[in-house]
Parts: sequence; structure tokens; C-alpha cells
Amino acid sequence: MNQHIAERSFEFAVKISKYQLRLKEKKYYEIASQLFRSWTSIGANITEAQSGTSKNDFINKMNISLKEARETIFWLKLLEQGFEESNKELQKECEEITKILVTIIKNTKANMKK
Repeated sequence: MNQHIAERSFEFAVKISKYQLRLKEKKYYEIASQLFRSWTSIGANITEAQSGTSKNDFINKMNISLKEARETIFWLKLLEQGFEESNKELQKECEEITKILVTIIKNTKANMKK
């Protein structure tokens, strides 16, 4: 697996952790909790995928990361549009992580067919 995605997802987690703390200060507890669950799962599953027992296990963990990344984008958009919480940089980074995950999954599936 590309080590780059693991490092990038960790760096994203650090940035979004700081954002989540600001949300809690504003008493947006429920949305901050939802955001916390989705973004922590991205990096955790990427890390787990590195120790996958098979290619299918690897793909499964990466798919979970992809789903969680998409959910994170949802919460970020909701915060921005519904609560006027500016977070375009976080959205952009999460969208780029999503694209990388899609590529990794597609390439791994293609390599399995060879």
C-alpha cells in the first residue's frame, strides 16, 4: 500500500481534531461527535489495511475508509452550509483522500485479476 495515504490521513486527522475542538467550544456537540466518529475511522481502517490478511481484507478495510471519508465530507458540508462553519480546506483535503482511496481500491482489484 502507498504509505503516503496513511501519512496523509493522519495529518488530516490532526487538522480536523483541532476543528472538532472549536466545534465543541461552540456547543455543536452532536455534529462534532458524528464528525469525530467518521474521520477517526478513515485513518484507523487505512492502518488496519496495512496488516490485512488477504487482498480482499485489504480492499474491505480501504472501502470502509472510503465510506467514512464520504461521510466526513457530508458532515463538513452540513457544518459549512447549515452552521456557517468555514471548512473548505478540510473538505478539499478529504475529497483528495477520497480520490486516492478510490484509486487504490481500483488498482488493487485490477491487480487481483491479473
